[in-house]
Amino acid sequence: MTSAVLAIVLLAALLHALWNALVKASGDRAITLGLVATGHCVPALVLLPFVPIPVAAAFPYIIASTVIHWAYYYFLNTSYRYGDLSLIYPIARGTAPVMVALGAMVWADEFLSLWSWVGILTVSAGIMILAAVRNTDKRGIGAALLTSAIIAAYSVVDGIGIRVSGSPVGYVVWLFAAEICVAVFVIASRFDRARAISRKALALGLIGGVISGLAYGLALFAKTLAPIGIVSAIRETSVIFAALIGVIWLREGPARRRMMAASVVAIGIVILAV
Repeated sequence: MTSAVLAIVLLAALLHALWNALVKASGDRAITLGLVATGHCVPALVLLPFVPIPVAAAFPYIIASTVIHWAYYYFLNTSYRYGDLSLIYPIARGTAPVMVALGAMVWADEFLSLWSWVGILTVSAGIMILAAVRNTDKRGIGAALLTSAIIAAYSVVDGIGIRVSGSPVGYVVWLFAAEICVAVFVIASRFDRARAISRKALALGLIGGVISGLAYGLALFAKTLAPIGIVSAIRETSVIFAALIGVIWLREGPARRRMMAASVVAIGIVILAV
């Protein structure tokens, strides 16, 4: 992996942690998530005429992924209502690869190596460190685990969908364009609240969506330039970035325990990915 590709992957990780921080810090997280979805679909709608149309077999996956993302936004909102960024993000992002690995073992008869189990146990240890903090709202942990299951679900759906699509770029653009359904529902059902938000909050929400899409695109691009496993492993440094943002910017604590736990989770993910 070249230094340029490494920089791309680290930027993708930082951007992903950053848009989550924008959601956590916002005054109305539901509206902000609706704006994030808008920030996904508007650029995608502009690009739609210029990308190949995925084959028909890919559209059930696009529809399924859109519905799953609907649930993702709901439970992410619930998670941040009850827990800090430096608590929720490592659990939600860290547990998803574990669920995918265990699900593949159960339903796809895949074999888990010794190092896979080491990675799973390491991630679990990091999550236990987070959960053991006094006065931690267990509802936040529960919602984060549900969010993680949803991340695992759309990861599998999109992984299959992009393979059968005939055009990875077309699949991603159509997927983001389909989020207009999520954006319209969230904002229209809370229209009075949406009208009341400030221009700054509106801009931050839309920027969050663009940042989120850019983070996804950069990670996808990096996987065309370097081994997928290595890219996936480095991408999960976002767990550490999120903990740093939570501790330094949002003043969350206990800082030392949160950083240690996020680092343990990140190490476990790297072991799983590599």
